Amino acid sequence: MAGKAAAPGTAVLLVTANVGSLFDDPENLQRNWLREFYQVVHAHRPHFLALHCQEFGGKNYEASMSHVDKFVKELLSSDAMKEYSRARVYLDENYKSQEQFTALGSFYFLHESLKNIYQFDFKAKKFKKVTGKEIYSDTLESTPMLEKEKFPQDYFPECKWSRKGFLRTRWCLADCAFDLVNIHLFHDASNLVAWETSPSVYSGIRHKALGYVLDRIVDHRFEKASYFVFGDFNFRLDSKSVVETLCTKATMQTVRAADTNEVVKLIFRESDNDRKVMLQLEKKLFDYFNQEVFRDDNGTALLEFDKELSVFKDRLHELDISFPPSYPYSEDCSQGRQYMNTRCPAWCDRVLMSPSAKELVLRSESEEKVVTYDHIGPNVCMGDHKPVFLAFRIAPGAGKPHARVPKCCVVQ
Repeated sequence: MAGKAAAPGTAVLLVTANVGSLFDDPENLQRNWLREFYQVVHAHRPHFLALHCQEFGGKNYEASMSHVDKFVKELLSSDAMKEYSRARVYLDENYKSQEQFTALGSFYFLHESLKNIYQFDFKAKKFKKVTGKEIYSDTLESTPMLEKEKFPQDYFPECKWSRKGFLRTRWCLADCAFDLVNIHLFHDASNLVAWETSPSVYSGIRHKALGYVLDRIVDHRFEKASYFVFGDFNFRLDSKSVVETLCTKATMQTVRAADTNEVVKLIFRESDNDRKVMLQLEKKLFDYFNQEVFRDDNGTALLEFDKELSVFKDRLHELDISFPPSYPYSEDCSQGRQYMNTRCPAWCDRVLMSPSAKELVLRSESEEKVVTYDHIGPNVCMGDHKPVFLAFRIAPGAGKPHARVPKCCVVQ
């Protein structure tokens, strides 16, 4: 039962998961994924649970539609979630609209013991009490309970058709108003291009898009609130620095295409030791001979190359990372800990927060550990991304300086 007397405050669980793989092999991967997800829910027993999904429906969306419905019904009706009597589900399923389709899915579950929770109506500019369970998909563009945008095509012109964007909702819980933003930023299109400069051209594209979102959620249209931004940021390690560090004593061989003279492969060999190949780098190949470096001590030695968030150090905060890179894991169900040799492993999936939101989280700490930032399914295949979660408690009254609830909360 959520809300034991021994742990005061309101328990919150925020989960982000790129679920594209789940719809390619639903029979095996979805079963694993749901089992591990339910275990985390059971362990933390949140009053309020937010699940932000990216690539919802997978790559072959038209073929996966039936799997989407089954997945949603399972989440809403399973025994593991039976104590969550209210829910809101927002699914961007309109793949025929290239101008608006983001493939984002946002799920919000409210425990039966939770009293007086409200969701913001962006059109009426008022909070409304949440009752029952509702699913929105085809009508997202006209739903006043959220804001959704797809990033302009010129942000990432190299990709002919991108599904990257964000979806925002606002909630009022325990006298505290906060925004929850589901986000999916641009990927690295080529390992070779990412390696050329430090920082890479792709990190610059992500910075531009993330900056746009942060400006958008604090603009003058609505009263300011704390915010949590969690999703697939596609943050990558500084590729040039990583390669130089991993291959300090290696010599590099450049392989070019015969017809265009374009670089198609870089091969790094040990200077001695029979010229053993340490790393092969291609557009979609990152084959390093010792994967343990990404898993040892949760990859802590590589955190110094995780630099993309530093640009936003005054606007976004993150708790200390103590889990290995969340991407790209093998999609082979027998390989729960193995990375694919397609990209350099990186912490793509994150839960970030505004300075005032961090204050809410840290204020709730007591003698027992009530704040957890971790990944789900460390030894189980969850698809190419491991979900990442933040579990915490909002202390009674913690949000009063920020929320101004009497002014904006209206029960309807």
